[in-house]
Amino acid sequence: MGQPKFNKRTLSIAVSVALASALVAACSKDDGGSASKDGAKPSAAASAAPEAGKYPISTTETITSWEQINVNAITFFPNLADSPFGKQLEKDTGVKVKYTHPADGQSKEQFNLLIASNNLPDTIEYDWNTGYPGGPEKAIADKVILPLNDLIDKHAPNLKKLMAKDKELEKMLKTDSGKIYVFPMIRPDNGLVYRGPMIRKDWLDELKLSVPTTIEEWETMLKAFKEKKGATAPLTAAYNNELNLQDAFIGAYKTANRYYVDDAGKVKYGPIDPQFKDALGLLRKWYAEGLLDKDFALNSDSKAYDAKMIGNASGATVALLSGGMGRWMDTGKKADPKYQLVAAPYPTLKKGERAFIGQREFKYAPAASKAVTTAAKNPELVVKWLDYAYSEKGSLLFNFGIEGDSYTLKNGVPTFTDKIQKDPKYNLQQMVSQYTKPNGPFLGDERKSFNTYPEQDEAIKIWGETDAAKHVMPTFISPTVDESKEMAKLTTAITSYKEEMFVKFVMGKEPLEKFDDYVKQMKDMGIDKVIKIYQDALDRYNKR
Repeated sequence: MGQPKFNKRTLSIAVSVALASALVAACSKDDGGSASKDGAKPSAAASAAPEAGKYPISTTETITSWEQINVNAITFFPNLADSPFGKQLEKDTGVKVKYTHPADGQSKEQFNLLIASNNLPDTIEYDWNTGYPGGPEKAIADKVILPLNDLIDKHAPNLKKLMAKDKELEKMLKTDSGKIYVFPMIRPDNGLVYRGPMIRKDWLDELKLSVPTTIEEWETMLKAFKEKKGATAPLTAAYNNELNLQDAFIGAYKTANRYYVDDAGKVKYGPIDPQFKDALGLLRKWYAEGLLDKDFALNSDSKAYDAKMIGNASGATVALLSGGMGRWMDTGKKADPKYQLVAAPYPTLKKGERAFIGQREFKYAPAASKAVTTAAKNPELVVKWLDYAYSEKGSLLFNFGIEGDSYTLKNGVPTFTDKIQKDPKYNLQQMVSQYTKPNGPFLGDERKSFNTYPEQDEAIKIWGETDAAKHVMPTFISPTVDESKEMAKLTTAITSYKEEMFVKFVMGKEPLEKFDDYVKQMKDMGIDKVIKIYQDALDRYNKR
């Protein structure tokens, strides 16, 4: 799977993510009852609903869908309906769809306007946990979206079968009261880890250094990059509301730059942990010594960041598998055939220790999942159309596109054609975006890969060797409506203050002796209330 495009965070979304961070459902034995019991209105067309599992569906109805379009796809088509994928989906399902796409980077604002307009499409692809105040439970109570238990039971045999086989997935898709609210994007097992530390291997070879695994080895390497390679920013990273290290280096101190779950299953806020002071001390030391990019706070400009990694200013970073490693190798090798990036493990303090945390997603991706709205005149038809993506044929279309055009089967394995892989103008991800839906409500296929270098395949294994699965807090746990209101009052200010102080501590503008004062200020701002809300939401999720 490619890297999801939904990890842009505004402070408010970070707040909600926290909200959403305690998976959403009391796993009651009652699967939700009938649609009328759940509040879903039986449609006028219900009696004439198409038979579940049969495609194409015989219908003259058009359904409407609001969803993001992949940025690569816009290069070729302004609307999904015009793309080879959209046309093939209509042909396969028999259902004509009118798509509305929010402008790139404006999804949140346009979603809010859409909800306020009271003129809803049949289905909306959005993160209902972080994006709707009060989460999916409130969206159902507000009669914005439908509970789907009965509709899935009767009209979505493919998703129903997947949930029956995977009870953890079913648990993720429910609210605390047991209502299923979306058709999910389901990541394959090899699509959960896609970001981590990477280093200029050609520099390591030239300096006769091995790939570092500990903080001490990293420091030795960064000093060599500075002194012997003339690197002006030996370690750099993107900056998007925070220094995007994915808890590399910070995690070595058994903490995180966010909410996380400790070994005892308790929710913690890393930036107030006593050991977070040690992590700040390390980054402050590296900043003062010129090992950490002095201009890291300006790296929200991707061009500046790219220039450092492709040029010789930086030799190490934490970045994406395709959008970082793959892209930089493509560009870097044109200027210098020896240019090579290689993955490094998330570093630890002691040799041989397993990393405490790192980047790792859950199989359910809330931001690319679809809910059915109460405006749908024929929800049965919408559900039937959505369920196609979880069938064997539908999954092939969503992952690989059109057989004989974008892929062929080689010994039963879908393989992208030369037309897709060897276009002289566009890269693999751009070409694939015309024929598939890179992110959306479907079952991801582990045979799909955008990796063009063996170093990328190796990176997934190396970055996966952490205890992140134990410690990353889920983004789909649901605070109650009252809890959400309480959090909304607190989290924006807390997140803003944390980041302000993080930057000041690292840059040496505040002495580390003031760390205890900073923690006290966080307590005064209500951080303990937020932690308790998350803990309660996580406890409810675990009881589902």
